[in-house]
Amino acid sequence: MDINVLITYIPLYNEALLLTFKIGMLGILTAFAIGLSGAAAVYFKVPVVKKILEIYIELFRNTPLLVQLFFIYFALPKLGIRIDAETCGVLGLGLIGGAYMIETLRSGFESIDKVQSESALSLGMTRRQMFGSIILPQAFSVSMPGIMANVIFLLKETSVFSTISLMDLMFTAKDLIGMYAKTIECLFLLVVYYLIMLLPISVLGSFIERRVRYAQFGD
Repeated sequence: MDINVLITYIPLYNEALLLTFKIGMLGILTAFAIGLSGAAAVYFKVPVVKKILEIYIELFRNTPLLVQLFFIYFALPKLGIRIDAETCGVLGLGLIGGAYMIETLRSGFESIDKVQSESALSLGMTRRQMFGSIILPQAFSVSMPGIMANVIFLLKETSVFSTISLMDLMFTAKDLIGMYAKTIECLFLLVVYYLIMLLPISVLGSFIERRVRYAQFGD
């Protein structure tokens, strides 16, 4: 292990970490927006939308992110739709993450006793008020472990972005290994930087899960 090599490469990994984290978080926000709107549509049983979402969920949960990225980045330009690499990464992560988020949030919504929604409606609340004030807060509490698991899963999936020439952590490591053959140092930094990105989120997720669990049971 050459310490001087590690010191030399750290600035490159810092840049790669920022790019990886930026695309990862944008993809996660996109996935959450898709998940929330999709789960609400399924919960309220919107006829046509529900069927479309079922197809979408099965398609994106049962195909690898790598294949989806290849289709978006290499196949869509053949149809005249050109998307830059960063947007492709955000879109690919958001689409696959959205499929998982829909199922996670849907299970949270369906865990709430129907008596609560019926009682809210009988008291004169609109469906929107009932959903936002009664169903949604409780569903988040139930779904939080699944949401945090999806967040960590999506951040780890960013490791395939190197295939579309994004200078993420994986691309940086592979590029440096190819040019200078410092395999041990490059892989060591790769592991360290993924831990730097993921460990704080894992700890934060555990804290949030405990807090919402206590709130749910009144401890």
